[in-house]
Amino acid sequence: MTEARLAGADFLADPLVVDVLRILSAEGGAARVVGGAVRNALMGLPASGDIDIATTLLPDAVMARAAAAGLQSVPTGIEHGTVTVIGRHRVVEVTTLREDVETDGRHAVVRFGTDWAADAARRDFTMNALFADAEGHIIDLVGGIEDLAARRVRFIGSADQRIAEDRLRVLRFFRFHASYGHGAPDAEGLAAATRARHALGDLSAERIGQEMRRLVVAPGAPATLEVMQDSGILPLIAAGVGRIGVFQRLATDAGAPRDAALRFAALFGFVQEDIDRITRRFRLANRERDRMTEALAARPALIGGGVVSDRVALYRRGREAVTGALALIAAEGLLTEAEAAARRAAIEAFEPPAFPLSGRDVVEAGIGRGPAVGVILRHLEDWWLREDFRPDAEALRRRLQTMIAAQQ
Repeated sequence: MTEARLAGADFLADPLVVDVLRILSAEGGAARVVGGAVRNALMGLPASGDIDIATTLLPDAVMARAAAAGLQSVPTGIEHGTVTVIGRHRVVEVTTLREDVETDGRHAVVRFGTDWAADAARRDFTMNALFADAEGHIIDLVGGIEDLAARRVRFIGSADQRIAEDRLRVLRFFRFHASYGHGAPDAEGLAAATRARHALGDLSAERIGQEMRRLVVAPGAPATLEVMQDSGILPLIAAGVGRIGVFQRLATDAGAPRDAALRFAALFGFVQEDIDRITRRFRLANRERDRMTEALAARPALIGGGVVSDRVALYRRGREAVTGALALIAAEGLLTEAEAAARRAAIEAFEPPAFPLSGRDVVEAGIGRGPAVGVILRHLEDWWLREDFRPDAEALRRRLQTMIAAQQ
């Protein structure tokens, strides 16, 4: 066992965390912060998500002590020993120490206990099995401190066994490496993940999508996705190959939007059928599908274009679609870095005006109500756009009169 001391971590000063550790550690109980909060604090990163606390107390005792201290508690995962404690406008997740009794690769039957080593041994990676008490003492039962210092994502014990317990750990291995790892992935973990790749078909699309959303925006995503492609995992889960080079250029473009949907479009979005396939495979939300679709649809108008075509596209497609499309064509190597920066700056500086005329103007000019009104209005709008939005309402009315005269 390795011990270290953590000082200055935000969670050690969090009033709710302090209270929960105190009430659960009294009268024969014990409680420690575990997982991501400890890992991130040791890496100098902000805590991600809720604070997780492990305790030797059973869920009923946790809820009873919380109530006695004036805190609300909700049995959010009681079958797995998890209680959410609420107070001070914050929440913490409290889970009784566990060990696995039975697993099927997706779900686990657990037995509650008081053995910290057994609880640590059932977790996925060494960097996620570090405990911290209220004084900031770090208890490392699995070699996590050394792996964290080396930025090495390593399974606890047998990598094959950890993956057999939960096949989603294949994708978690890559996601954590992209987020926290350095250099090549751990060799044993990579070999085990590659061996288990065909079992990923048993996972739900939602679970795969959740991991992939987080992976593609991680700092090490380009190199990690390349490993996933070479090992056959990325083509298997996506039912297609990824454009690693395009993705890498987008991910390293400081001016490009950083959302997961656009990165999926760069990685997989050759045509609309690819967008539809990835939406199904990763069970993406409608807004994510629309984000990809709109960027892909705006792309042709920007290829080989310039200031005027960009402004017209901005007017017709909207800012999000155009900035996404511009990032994609830059990532595809169709623009130099300087060209992309200049066009991006011009787009950011331009606010498309509203078209000065309406159908009422056309009717008042002498055109009877009907389909012709819309046709004429579209012709006027097209001319206005070709003229780079310069004609004002009077110039448009003069052109309208010229069009009417030509029809007489």
